[in-house]
Parts: sequence; C-alpha cells; structure tokens
Amino acid sequence: MMVRILVAVVFLSAGSLLAMLVHDGDGYSVTDIRFADGEGRTMSALLYQPDGATAAAPAPAVLAVHGYINSSETQSGYAIELARRGFGVLALDQTGHGYSDPVAFSAGFGGPAGLDYLRSLPWVDRDRIGLEGHSMGGWTVLMAAMANPAGYSAMVLQGSSTGTFGTGEGTADFPRNLLLVFSQFDEFSGFMWGTDKAQDIVSTDKLKKLFATDATVVPGRLYGDLTAGTARQFAMPPVTHPGDHISAEAIGEAVNWFELTLGAPTTVHGQIWFWKEIGTGLALLGLALLVVPVTTMVAGKLRVTVEPGRVTEAPLSATTVVLSLLLPIITFYPLQNLGAAWLPGNSLFPQQITNGILVWALFNGFVSLVVVRLVSGQNPLASIHASGAGRASLAAFVTAAVICLLATLIASVSLIDFRFWVVALKPMSLLQWGIFLCYLLPFTLFFLLLGAGYHGRTGWQGQSVAGASFRDGVVFSAGFVLLLLVQYGSMFTAGSLLINEPLLTIVAIQFVPVMFFVGYVSGCCYRLTGQLWLGATLNGLLITWYMVAGTATHALPFWVS
Repeated sequence: MMVRILVAVVFLSAGSLLAMLVHDGDGYSVTDIRFADGEGRTMSALLYQPDGATAAAPAPAVLAVHGYINSSETQSGYAIELARRGFGVLALDQTGHGYSDPVAFSAGFGGPAGLDYLRSLPWVDRDRIGLEGHSMGGWTVLMAAMANPAGYSAMVLQGSSTGTFGTGEGTADFPRNLLLVFSQFDEFSGFMWGTDKAQDIVSTDKLKKLFATDATVVPGRLYGDLTAGTARQFAMPPVTHPGDHISAEAIGEAVNWFELTLGAPTTVHGQIWFWKEIGTGLALLGLALLVVPVTTMVAGKLRVTVEPGRVTEAPLSATTVVLSLLLPIITFYPLQNLGAAWLPGNSLFPQQITNGILVWALFNGFVSLVVVRLVSGQNPLASIHASGAGRASLAAFVTAAVICLLATLIASVSLIDFRFWVVALKPMSLLQWGIFLCYLLPFTLFFLLLGAGYHGRTGWQGQSVAGASFRDGVVFSAGFVLLLLVQYGSMFTAGSLLINEPLLTIVAIQFVPVMFFVGYVSGCCYRLTGQLWLGATLNGLLITWYMVAGTATHALPFWVS
C-alpha cells in the first residue's frame, strides 16, 4: 500500500516540478490574472511577461486563445515558445471557459476585452501586437480584430476559419498579415471551409478569396505584402485538429510568423514546451494512481472493507462484456446530440456538452439493467442495498477531498493544471463548485447503475484485485478505442471521418482514459467492499469534477443574478 502511494507521490511531485520549471522558465514570468471587460464580466488569463519588458523598453505581445471546451493552459505550447523569444503573451480563457465568467459565446468570446487588456499594459508595444487562436479561439481573435481593426499587426489562425460563427469574411486585406495553419487531417474542414477533406481546402473559393488568388493555394508560399498588411501564408502539418496543440511544426509555424511580422526580440532555437506537457501528464497520472490506495486506507479506517476473497464473482459473462463494449459507442453520437437538443444549457444544468453526456450516461445505465434482466433473469438492482452505504459514501468523499486539495495546492503554487493533450483536470472555481453540485447526483446514479449492470456478472477468476480491475477498465474503455480506430482509420486513409461528428469524436478521445479509470476504480472498490456505493460515489465525485471544470458553461446558474 505504502509503495503504491510512494510511486504516485513521486509521479505527482516530479511531474509538477518539471512542468513548473518549463512553464515559468528563464527570461519571463507567468501570472494568473483577472480583469473586467466592458460589461463587468470577470475574465481570466495567464500572462507571460518577458523579464526585460518595461514601459521604456516595451515588448511585442500576442493574445493567444484556446478552442471550444478548453482553457488557457491548452495554449501553453505556443505561449512558452513565444515567451522564450521575448514576446509577451496573454493566454485568455474564453467567456464561459476556465475561470472566465459565463456565458460561453458571449461578448465576442471575450476576444475584444482580451485585446483591450493586452494593449493597456504599459510594457506592451502597441504597434507590435499579434493575435493567435486555435479553432473557436480563432473566431475569438477575429472578433477582437473586428472590434479594433488598428489594434493588431498580425494574426495566426490554427485549425480555424474566417467567416464562421459571426466572424468577418476573409478578404485580401482582412485579417492583417495572416498565417493560416490547417492540418492535413483536421476533422472540421467541412464546417470551416466547405470541403469534406482537409487536404482539399487549398482549392476552395473561400481560401482563394482570402489569399487573393485564382490558383490553388500553395503551402509555404508568401502571398501579398507585409508592409501593406496583406501578407498571407498557409501551412498544413500532418496532424489532426487537436493535434495542433502537440505539433512542433504547428507551433513552430506560428512562432516563425510572429518573428517575421512583429520582429524577433531574441534569438532562441528549438522547442521545450513538450517537457511541460510530459510534466503535467506525469502529475495527472500521479493523482490518478493515488485514488485507489488512499481509498483503501480511508475505507479501512471507516470499516467499509470486507475480508479478502469474500466477494463472490460469477463466471465471465460474454453478454455483459459485449454489452459494455458496444452499447456505449452505438449510442454515443445520437444520444449526445439528442441530449444537447432536449436539455440545452439552463439555470439548473448550465453546461450543454455535460448535458449531452448526462443523457447518454443515464440511458446506457438503465438499458444495461434491462438487458441484464432479460438475458440472465436476475434483478441487477438487488445488488444495490443500503447496508454500509453511509460509511462507503463518506469514504469516497474523504478520498475525493484529499485528491482535490492536493490538486488545488499544487496548481496554486505552480500555475499548472493536470493534463496530457486533450485530457485535463483543473481545480474548480467557486461558480464551478455550484455547478458541480447540480450534476453530482445524476452522474453518481449513472455509476451506480453501471456497477449494478456489470459487477457480480463479470468475474475474472484467479486474478488479483488489481489484475481483475485492470480488465474491468479495459472492458469499459475498449469500445471507445474501437470507435476511434474506425473514425481515424477512415480519416487517415480516405481523408474524412466515417461518421461526420468531429466535435464528439474528439470528445471520445477523452473517454478512453476516463472510462478506463472508471472501470478500474469501480472494480477495485467493489472487490474491496463487496458493494457498489464506494465506487459509484467516488467516480461520481471525480468524474463530475473533471467534466464541470473542463467544459463550457452556456447559461447563468440560477443562483447568479
């Protein structure tokens, strides 16, 4: 037990230290800031300030904005590499994202306010300001450019487009001095550029109009005139839409463009941002590894555990395993779309993406019970009983509190979240804590139903608790691996997704590690206690936290005036 805790602490501490050293590196400092927009809305950002930047010697600066259902830390690769080269960077949380006030999509996504704030800093050279945004972050910086056409000198759009979601149409002179980075396997080419295959956007009329040419746009060629503000360049790295965040080529193209258009304050070679990504990934793994041993210790103190070997498991049920593999992915797209339509963001459940997941989850939980009853003749609800529920739930709350406290303390000192690529966990704001309480009960109900339909009907005889629970995690996540193999197999061979659901397909990437974690924790807790409450409550607490902190808030909660 202590060995597992020690290993987890090593991952957590070493990863956090590595990430902190890279994130707040030599030559610049990082500050977590809040500022008010013109309507009194609180905006959140990470501000990267070069050491030598003063009012007497101002530095060029870049407003960098993440995409939908992300936050400012997603742009850290771009921010770190620009800051290392002497650029100031304001990595903004869009409205309704991260720690910026809701609602999402409002006030130009927060872009105009972000640009105004950046221009107000005395150490920023107002004649050398760049705008960079990924996906919806691209629309955010376009909104900023529309609100203040003379307030910037150059722009980088990563996996984004002009003329989308209320942004201005791209022309020969709007935006000013533009680099467009759109990856070869970007999932959103149809929505953003009107072609099913990302590789084909170079021939679209929309892109030709933007580049002021009648011919196919050639990657790497410089179009227009830098002095006149009509320069254009196009890059197409061989990655996907979310791959732009971990692509040295995509990040390098952006840095090179700002060095060209704004002037390079210092000469720095190479990229180091990926070490921060490795560090936060190790820290996230360390937090995850702490959950089961801490739960075991707390459950033992509260006398929730049973003697080893007392939990009886039936022989492996192929029906249950197949159901666990296929039902979640068959219903993944239709139920989430229906859920978002039936239950849009509202004052009680204000996060539309979370609402779609909630409808999908509860449907799958109830259907699994019906199928088990029909196939086995057993009543799966019989495994849910009140005995020990109170102490088990208390143990789950204590464990979750320990993990949350650790994450909050580390994040407050280091200004990092816990992430690897699109999988990210961050401490919640006060507003998000309230939203978390709204979603906690329905998601805990889902995990209770999930356990009732699975545990006791799927056994792994002869395996250790860890080994059997590991296989539970594989069963829970394997369907999403299959879904992604089909979708991206089509993307990498035919050039487009087999099922045209780009956003939910990217969301499905997170479901692989999240559902593995759910299966492993649920399995360990069931074998530890012989009942479902501990695992269901613990997963309810941790996964609701993960979702609420990591997505967008689309409506004002009922307690906010």
